[in-house]
Amino acid sequence: MSNVLVINSSLRREGANSTALTENFLARWRQHHPDDQIQQRDMASQPIPHLDEAMVGAFFTPEDQRSVEQQTLVARSDALVQELKESDVLVLGVPMYNFGIPSTLKAWIDHIARAGLTFRYTEQGPEGLLKGKKAYVLAARGGQYQGTAADTQTAYLKDVLAFIGITDVQFIYAEGLNMGDDQFARGFSRAEQQLDALAI
Repeated sequence: MSNVLVINSSLRREGANSTALTENFLARWRQHHPDDQIQQRDMASQPIPHLDEAMVGAFFTPEDQRSVEQQTLVARSDALVQELKESDVLVLGVPMYNFGIPSTLKAWIDHIARAGLTFRYTEQGPEGLLKGKKAYVLAARGGQYQGTAADTQTAYLKDVLAFIGITDVQFIYAEGLNMGDDQFARGFSRAEQQLDALAI
């Protein structure tokens, strides 16, 4: 039995294409892994605050020297890190906003990319500490960007996940979703084919 952590990063509570893609993935996953524990975190209904000076200061203050306020700030991040550590599979539902990932997802990344907890610096360079996990990125885009220079999401997410030790990453793309009804249908159909081909 595995623990699956799902992060839906759309700003929309309802009707998000990336969330629909995630739900299609989870329907297939449940068929193959009915006993798995699935935990979902929705950024629209459970927003995570972006880092600010107070949070960064709390992170870099030794644990035994933190004020009560700093302990509260760090506790939220610690909980997110623990949630990720306990997962075996990470699923990211990712829309494209202005050629990048949503700031909601960036906020989550900033809270879980913690020196000494999910990565460490060594004489040979940084080492990710969350090895052995599998990640799926379910990317929904209004236009068609896969394989082009405008697709900044793929390289960034590969890099940041590898930085914390997650190197087994698979991308599923639904593209052209804002280019008319026919293209919308084709985009989701191609994504469905990719989902059907997954070895899960």
